[in-house]
Amino acid sequence: MTLSVLTFNKKTGVFAAAAATGNLCVGGWVLRGDIESGLVASQGTSPSTFWRDDIIRRMYEGKSSRLAIDEATGNDAGKGYRQVAAIDKNGLPAAFTGIESIQYAGHLIGDNYVISGNMLKSREVLLAMEETLTKSISLVGQQLIQILSAGASKGGDTRGLKSAALLVFDPDRPPLDLRIDSHRSPIEALNELYETSQKAPYVNWLDEVPVLSNKMKWQEEK
Repeated sequence: MTLSVLTFNKKTGVFAAAAATGNLCVGGWVLRGDIESGLVASQGTSPSTFWRDDIIRRMYEGKSSRLAIDEATGNDAGKGYRQVAAIDKNGLPAAFTGIESIQYAGHLIGDNYVISGNMLKSREVLLAMEETLTKSISLVGQQLIQILSAGASKGGDTRGLKSAALLVFDPDRPPLDLRIDSHRSPIEALNELYETSQKAPYVNWLDEVPVLSNKMKWQEEK
């Protein structure tokens, strides 16, 4: 049903996530996060938006991604049909894949990243995404779109793809939350939207917006 990737850059403090699915509105359903908590991707045959929000809240309070996931999923009778991944504010990744998830389903955890998916053509989807992540030297937005493309090239969601999303939190930049909610080629459309977001006039306006490293920021005198 869905493929997703969550990452954290230790040097820059940037959290970034991307997801694509064969259904509508993957950005609204799957991805959540903020610069002071981390990232969550909640997906699966019967995804829980409660998991997503509970995990974000727990990580904001200082709990690790592993503990936050364990607490959120522990008593849920339907957890076998759900999947979730998270990276906490310290960059530590964790994931859970329910045993009833439609195959292929699974996740890969590495140094400051987690890749997960369900209803995929094969495990090769996740492996291709991981290989692209570890080799790419592109800017973070481009990198994550390339990772989605790599997964799609190996079959991606068995139904094909209908929506895609990108979420980036940078201490020195405003949040970037881009969504293609329904499109025949959602990853290509997401890439086009991303490129537009990096150009004037939009990128110039962002210079006026408060950020984590300067919460009192406003339009600077020229």
